[in-house]
Amino acid sequence: MASRAPRSTASCLALAVLAILLFTGFLALGVWQVERRAWKLDLMERVAQRVHAPAAPLPPMAEWPQITAASDEYRRLQVSGHFLHDRETLVQAVTTQGAGFWVLTPLQLADGTTLLINRGFVPPEARTRATRLATENKAEVTLSGLLRLSEPVGGFLRHNDPAGDRWFSRDVAAIAQARGLSQTAPFFLDADAPAQNSASAAPAWPLGGLTVITFKNNHLVYALTWFGLALMVLVASALVVREERQRRRERLEDNTGHVDRETADATSD
Repeated sequence: MASRAPRSTASCLALAVLAILLFTGFLALGVWQVERRAWKLDLMERVAQRVHAPAAPLPPMAEWPQITAASDEYRRLQVSGHFLHDRETLVQAVTTQGAGFWVLTPLQLADGTTLLINRGFVPPEARTRATRLATENKAEVTLSGLLRLSEPVGGFLRHNDPAGDRWFSRDVAAIAQARGLSQTAPFFLDADAPAQNSASAAPAWPLGGLTVITFKNNHLVYALTWFGLALMVLVASALVVREERQRRRERLEDNTGHVDRETADATSD
């Protein structure tokens, strides 16, 4: 069987350039994922420190524009004020308690500003205020919780409908506007779980302290995937080089054999 002809020089150069580009690209993506993993682990450590740190006072209003997710989210704060229960907002939620709603109630602070407090979760049967009036504190309260940033984009494939009072995310600005609140902090507070009466088996709605702090950290898997693809490019390149050398060697042997046969024929003549 005749051997396959070697590739042209142009084809070899094109394959080499493609291999270099693929290898470099996959390698760069792998390194980027390693760097992302280091950043994520550092973020997780910083968040853990914030969550377990003693509660700090609410930042003054002048500092609110500088609050960011990287430096402030999940900070534990302590605030005092009066709840405006008649302006609460229910936001659809799914928690370990099942499907229901978050109860966001404005807290009027001493300086006249307001802060939305996520008092906790209620099931559908406790969504109306009349079913939980016993838990509404009319006096000044002091509570602690975790700072959370506004969620303006709505829920998954569902947009908030302020006109219809249907909320799928905790959009602080939209809720404040819908409830006629002014000087409202651009973040809200996930309230800690209040002390429960051990004699009562039923939870007191709303149920606080349900904040779930999770961070997806698949960067190592992604890095190994990109590095694996880079290694595959190297292996494939080595196989192509070996095949090309084999083709050229077979072609050289064929040419040499052909010349030898022609020489032998000429001699016999």
